[in-house]
Amino acid sequence: MATSIVGIPYVWRLAGAVVVDGGTYEEIEADRSATPQALVTVTIAGLAAGVGLTGGTGSLVRIALITILVLLSWGVWAVLMYQIGARVMHRPETHTDVGELMRTLGFATAPGWFLALAAGPAFTTPVIVVVVVWLLAAMTIAVRQALDFDSTLRAALVCAMGWGLVLAMALVFGIAFGPALAA
Repeated sequence: MATSIVGIPYVWRLAGAVVVDGGTYEEIEADRSATPQALVTVTIAGLAAGVGLTGGTGSLVRIALITILVLLSWGVWAVLMYQIGARVMHRPETHTDVGELMRTLGFATAPGWFLALAAGPAFTTPVIVVVVVWLLAAMTIAVRQALDFDSTLRAALVCAMGWGLVLAMALVFGIAFGPALAA
């Protein structure tokens, strides 16, 4: 099956990712050639976040910075999910690598494309809430498939542990560097 960036398979994968179809994530996990597609998906999600979170009036620099942050977060999140899921909470059937998580989590950002709709002031909060819940659901299924878990709950726990670590690190950095940045 061809996996071109603009080809039908990419569109079908996007559709499957958006509807949080486990079979789609399983296919993405197994297809090493889907990594560029995942990169494109994350980049577009970053651009959409930049547009939506700046109210549609953000400078190109701000939108580019948000996009870069989203791309960096994708890589860090994949490594974190690998460490938690494949090392701490692994199962005998867990056989994965960071690349599989990069691909599945990359496609799990597809619902983030809808963040561009948050640019409308009347829609900002509802769009962000819906998209964040949607992203969490997609991430959970992506992690379940990439880590070969038979339990969605186990995948949700891996994601929750990751969120807990990220929030704890943000709190520590906020306490440590917040006063210096406020000055």
